[in-house]
Amino acid sequence: MRLYRDPTEIEPSARGRAVTIGAFDGVHLGHQAVLRLVRELAQARGLSATVLTFDRHPAEVVRPASAPKLLTTLEQKLELLEATHAVDECLVLPFDATRSKEPAEQFVEELLASALRARLVVVGADFHFGYRRHGDVPLLQLMGAELGFETLGLGLIAPTDRDLGVPYSSTRIRELIAAGEVDGAARMLGRPHEVRGPVERGDARGRELGFPTANVSVPDHICLPADGVYAGTFTGADRVTRPAAISVGRRPTFYAEAGLRLCEAYVLDFEGDLYGQTARVAFKQHLRGQERFGTVDELVAQMHLDVARVRDSAAGA
Repeated sequence: MRLYRDPTEIEPSARGRAVTIGAFDGVHLGHQAVLRLVRELAQARGLSATVLTFDRHPAEVVRPASAPKLLTTLEQKLELLEATHAVDECLVLPFDATRSKEPAEQFVEELLASALRARLVVVGADFHFGYRRHGDVPLLQLMGAELGFETLGLGLIAPTDRDLGVPYSSTRIRELIAAGEVDGAARMLGRPHEVRGPVERGDARGRELGFPTANVSVPDHICLPADGVYAGTFTGADRVTRPAAISVGRRPTFYAEAGLRLCEAYVLDFEGDLYGQTARVAFKQHLRGQERFGTVDELVAQMHLDVARVRDSAAGA
């Protein structure tokens, strides 16, 4: 996948491009179906399959107070887009206050028609863009007729898994993760939800209890599951993925008032120094909610049970 981070870097294409536009947060199974469709349409027409996405979710700029927590960092999103093998090119467009005030018509003329030489534009049927969301599918269709591209507006993709019940959407996946339903989120994502961050030093309470944990510092704008204990995996600098018992929460047994919300992973059957590494933590199964135990011994006994369940989960994977 060829990556562009500035429209001025885009190489001219004599054959033109099939362009799909969106935040693509999570690159879930619905996104992947759209990308495969764009790929098929591009190949049938002799075009390049191109994704236009954003550096910063537009909501973070336009309405920061209500912007959603994100499923992926930009780095993750680009990795996932490339892993689909459906994308020839990706333009990552910086989204800032200036871009948010850009007229929709200017976006179409300068980016889609001129820089990308779009011949086909594929977006969601409810896609809006430009200053005050003035741009929409009808505007794309109208301008496309004049500028030489066709526009296809798609509805949400329905899953083949009837148990999911609703179409694929990043919003629904965020809701599932926020509720701790990481297995349901995984069925929509096509993989377990994963967060990344450096391993930082904490107060070493886990080590004192016989369960040394890696305190993974997750960016504030990334979606963490509901407070609780999860079975999952930990991948460190050595790129080896190991089973882990993961705790998300404020450690109520030790803090009467709300402490810092942490993501801590106890890596099974591992000894070594993880500090400073960038780690990947994936959530596979919700084991229990956060609890306040009457004694430390009760907490330790429960931690032994949690680890045994993680081990069983890993053995059955």
